[in-house]
Amino acid sequence: MAAMQNHFLLLPLFFLGMVSSVMATVFTLQNSCSYTIWPGTLTGNGGAILGATLKGGGRGGAPPVSLVELTISSRGDKDFYDVSLVDGYNVGIGVRPSGGSGDCKYAGCVADVNANCPQELQVVDGGGAVVACRSACAAFNKPEYCCSGDHGTPETCGPTQYSLIFKNACPAAYSYAYDDQTSTFTCTGADYLITFCPTA
Repeated sequence: MAAMQNHFLLLPLFFLGMVSSVMATVFTLQNSCSYTIWPGTLTGNGGAILGATLKGGGRGGAPPVSLVELTISSRGDKDFYDVSLVDGYNVGIGVRPSGGSGDCKYAGCVADVNANCPQELQVVDGGGAVVACRSACAAFNKPEYCCSGDHGTPETCGPTQYSLIFKNACPAAYSYAYDDQTSTFTCTGADYLITFCPTA
């Protein structure tokens, strides 16, 4: 009997001050993937860790671990949100705010980064198929790719040939640690639809 393969997803959600006495922010998780995923969440305010099993349309050739990260935090009445590919990528995700005001833009990544992943960043399954594209930091653990040590500031750590692969594929997602200018979005008073394997 073939083993069922599923995606386990690291999905840190930081809910800092996002609930007021008048209204609450609603997060809707939608799985449009053909496989089941289990988003894992972290909260930055000591709140309960959310758990969800999102059933997909059936079995796929999914690897057992997925790489994508979403962060949502709040300062005052403004939400800050982003999708990060800094640790790697292999499952599409989209964040669509609704009902808010301000710079409420769509964030996410739907590209097939695996198709253009350099061999040195590839994660392959037992059959030799590329199932994920990890970051240069995860692959090489060097300060220039991890934005650490002597490269630990925005002035000393910029995009690399590897981070540009992710950025070119997904312009609205973080590709390296200091990719703030084009990757962090803000919105006030919005609800959020978080879709895995969105079509656009």
